[in-house]
Amino acid sequence: MIFKQPLIPGTFIKRDKRFLADIILTDGKHITAHCPNSGSMKSCLQAGWEVRLSFSDSIKRKLVYTLEMIHNGRCWIGINTLIPNRISEEAIQAGKIRELTGYDEIRREQRYGKNSRIDILLRRGNKICYVEIKNVTLLEADGVYYFPDSVTERGQRHLQELQVMAEQGHRSVVLFIVQRNDGTIFKPAAHIDSNFASRLREVHQKGVEILVYRAEVGPQKIELAEAVPWQF
Repeated sequence: MIFKQPLIPGTFIKRDKRFLADIILTDGKHITAHCPNSGSMKSCLQAGWEVRLSFSDSIKRKLVYTLEMIHNGRCWIGINTLIPNRISEEAIQAGKIRELTGYDEIRREQRYGKNSRIDILLRRGNKICYVEIKNVTLLEADGVYYFPDSVTERGQRHLQELQVMAEQGHRSVVLFIVQRNDGTIFKPAAHIDSNFASRLREVHQKGVEILVYRAEVGPQKIELAEAVPWQF
């Protein structure tokens, strides 16, 4: 995914409530940007870190700036939770996720289950694959990428829906997209949400596949890179 307009540089000051971030632009202007991430963003935010913002002059927007990424001194961290769906679709269409090749049709945000929407639905004839995408930004001192970074009952429901699809004979996949490159391996964050971690193990045993891929994040573009090893 290439950014159509150049991203705007700034410096992170603080996160104000969940969806607001205080930023100072390079010209010294203090602005409030939309923070498109509902998680804790642990390990992603520190005063003084360099950021990049997108800009929109849409009359429907209350905040014209959106916080897209932040640099921790080692790498860019993509914090926009909408990005993984976009780059995953691009990567699947380009055949970059080998486990998800061989399908003729790809659709986004399709209704399924009791009251859910699947991020990506793949189809070839009678073969259907349900793909739920999760954004990973948490890295801890052990060099491990973790998900989630806060308790997510919604995430548990998504896993349950995938299990139901698997039990009905469909292929079901949870795809974790890591938006940073300074770690080595992925694990479910049992120390943060033990219910999600145990549920992930359970649905995996019942046929739900787990894929983990890293995204290369930069101010010009964000695109899928390589697979990341994982373990429980």
